[in-house]
Amino acid sequence: MSEFSNPAIGVDSNAPSGGFSFDNVHRNALIQQNTANPQSSSDSNKSVLPLATKTGTTIVGLVYKNGIVLGADTRSTNDTTVADKNCEKIHYIAPNIYCCGAGTAADTEKTTELISSQMELLRMNTGGGQSRVVTACTLLKRMLFRYQGYVSAALVLGGCDVNGPHLYQIYPHGSTGKLPFTTMGSGSLAAMAVFEADYRDDLEEEDAVRLVQRAILAGVFNDLGSGSNVDTCVIRTDGSVAMGRNGIKPNEVKPLRDAVRRSDALNMRKGTTAVLKSTFARSKGG
Repeated sequence: MSEFSNPAIGVDSNAPSGGFSFDNVHRNALIQQNTANPQSSSDSNKSVLPLATKTGTTIVGLVYKNGIVLGADTRSTNDTTVADKNCEKIHYIAPNIYCCGAGTAADTEKTTELISSQMELLRMNTGGGQSRVVTACTLLKRMLFRYQGYVSAALVLGGCDVNGPHLYQIYPHGSTGKLPFTTMGSGSLAAMAVFEADYRDDLEEEDAVRLVQRAILAGVFNDLGSGSNVDTCVIRTDGSVAMGRNGIKPNEVKPLRDAVRRSDALNMRKGTTAVLKSTFARSKGG
């Protein structure tokens, strides 16, 4: 029960208990007024609404016949500025487990580094056997839930262990889901459209990699926060891993630059500037 309708503190007990609540109407109007006209209010009474941090990424993953395929774009943004055109968003967790990260770059980097270290210590303490994917998922979700979403790391975790291939999506608040295919990041809707149209069970590896690349390209071309190149990671049930760094470069500019023919008048040849004086001095040492 709200304090505005609690009869114990002297508020009218006959007030209706159901329907809409307008308790915060005046408060919200004041916040909106102070936010729209910050000069009209004093510094001590000024209210500023917090702004959400906007991040951009497209990360995907799917389960195929003999393992897992993960994919990510390579654009890193700082507000509306492209900070890095070729960053790595597929992070190492264990020899048989990798993780794609979306959100704040520092959070995804350090979160995966921390869990990777914990997984290695666990392997050392348990005889050095193969890590379980569900163990990495549990460690990640517990850490993210502990920080209540303030660690901005949205993850796609994939790997193969003795129980087969596993794919998890992990949200920044700690909720998780085990799925045959998933997408995350600002370009996730465009990538999911490709998956929902063409994904099927028991895909061959070549078809799975091609589908992941198409999904990432959908994010690259339809989301301003995603761009540059396409990275892939294939994790097979036999324990082997194939990293496809910059497998596709849809925005490669080198061929365009090579095709430009500059005017020969812009080239400064030897002898263009006259030599006015030339001297030779023998060194003192010899």
